[in-house]
Amino acid sequence: MSFLDLDEWLFDLAAKIELVYSPIMDIKVYPENVDVVLIEGAVANEDHLQLIHLIRKKTKVLVSFGDCAVTGNVTALRNFLGPAEHVLRRAYLEGADIQAQIPSMPGVVPALLDTVRPVHEIVPVEVFLPGCPPPADRIRALLEQVLAGEAPHLMGSQIKFG
Repeated sequence: MSFLDLDEWLFDLAAKIELVYSPIMDIKVYPENVDVVLIEGAVANEDHLQLIHLIRKKTKVLVSFGDCAVTGNVTALRNFLGPAEHVLRRAYLEGADIQAQIPSMPGVVPALLDTVRPVHEIVPVEVFLPGCPPPADRIRALLEQVLAGEAPHLMGSQIKFG
């Protein structure tokens, strides 16, 4: 939502970039030679793990976007409950009111990893953009640096974990 808070600047941004992959696009294959990617969310399941390795391989600058990607944040709270099997049992068997069953459908429901991890623990990350979510002015500051061909650099009051 903070990205949408960039308001009319999004029109300027759209004129300067080519969006090649996004959850809002119906593109099934991650393209080659991507300049910059904003990764949101922690690595919590097998699909995330596979995708983050693919993205890292095909992308020049990886931005860990938001507190979940930077630290694991709320999604990593399940780490304190033990391995994925314990979490699934607690949520879907012990806590169920009706039809207790653990969701499982290969190819449809990805297997949970035993621990949720921030992106940088899996692959190298060039830029960290904290915030839950990062505020629009911080997003814009980062993107303006990238568009100007500068190495992204945020400091001081721009860097706050929330």
